[in-house]
Amino acid sequence: MGYQRPGRRERLSGDVIVTITLNAALHVAYTTGDAYPEGDRGAEGITAVSRPAYRAGGRGVTVARVLRAFGHDVLAAGLAGGASGELIVQDLARSGVPTAFTLIRGESRRFFRFSGPDAPTQRFSEPGPYITTEELGRFAADYRRLMAGAAAVVLCGSLPDGLDADTYGTLVTYAVEAGVPVILDAGGDELKYAVGHGPDLVVAEAGTDPGDLGATLVRLGAGAAAVAAGGVVRAVTAGGEWAARVEATPAPGTAATRGALVAGLVPGQLLGWSWPDRLRHALALAAGGAGTWTGEPGDAVERDRVDLAAYERLLDAVRVEPSSSRYFKE
Repeated sequence: MGYQRPGRRERLSGDVIVTITLNAALHVAYTTGDAYPEGDRGAEGITAVSRPAYRAGGRGVTVARVLRAFGHDVLAAGLAGGASGELIVQDLARSGVPTAFTLIRGESRRFFRFSGPDAPTQRFSEPGPYITTEELGRFAADYRRLMAGAAAVVLCGSLPDGLDADTYGTLVTYAVEAGVPVILDAGGDELKYAVGHGPDLVVAEAGTDPGDLGATLVRLGAGAAAVAAGGVVRAVTAGGEWAARVEATPAPGTAATRGALVAGLVPGQLLGWSWPDRLRHALALAAGGAGTWTGEPGDAVERDRVDLAAYERLLDAVRVEPSSSRYFKE
C-alpha cells in the first residue's frame, strides 16, 4: 500500500499519550499603545499596554496541544505552581487538553512579550522555580501512576532548579519498567545521562553533522534518533538512515518549531509507520501545518487550529532520502 497521509488516516486508540513538562511556562503577551497624556499625575513617560493575554507554554505543552489538535488522546503533566501554574492549567483546559500536574510551592516561570505597531517586540523571561526533594518525590509517585494508563510518554524540555541532570534518566527507567514507549526531547547533560536508559526515540539538535550525533545516540542506547540541523532532520536507527527537508517556501511569519516536530514523530512511533512517512508528517507540522500558534504563543488568534491546507501543501513538499548505513557496518 502506498503513502496515505498518516496524520489523517489513523488515530491512536486506547490509552493516552502522556506529555511531561517539568519546567512549564506561562506566556504573558501585552500590546503596547501610546504614552499617557502629559500632565497626567504620576504617569509621565509611562507607556500604556493592553490587558495581558495568557498562554501555557513549554515544549511538552506544545506537544500535547498539537497531538490534541490532530485528534489524539493526550494528558499534559509535569510540575506547576503558584498563580502562573493555575493559569497554565486553565489555558490548557480551554484547549481541551486534560492535565495532571504535580503542584509545587514555587511560581512557574513566566515569559513576557511586549509588541506594538511602532516599536520592536521585547521579550523578558523569569528563571524557573526551585524544586524541593519532597516535591520531586510526589511527582515521581504521580508519574509512576500515570504510566499504568499510558500509550507512550513524551519527556520534553529543560529542567528547573533543584533537579539533577539525571532526572530524565530516572523517568525513562520508570517508563521502560512499565512497558511504556518513551520519546525523549532533551539536550546537554540531561540527554547525556538519559540516553543510556533506553528511550525508544530521542529528538535532538546538532550544531554539526546530525548523522554523527544520531549514530552516537543509537550506540549509547536510544532505539532511534531524529536530529535536526540547518533545516534538515536526519533519522538514524540500527537498520538505516534517512534525511528529510522541506522544499517549499513557508508562509510569512512561520518558523519551524521543535514542539510540533516532536509531536509529529509520536504517532508514527506508536503505529509503526515507515521512517519516510514519519518524517513527512513531522516536518509538515513543524514547518507550519500545525498552525502558527506553535511558533509564537502570544500571537495565537485561532486556538490550536491545525492548518490542514498548509499541512497538505507542506506534506507534498517534504523530500526524504535514504542514506547508506555507514555508521553500523562491521
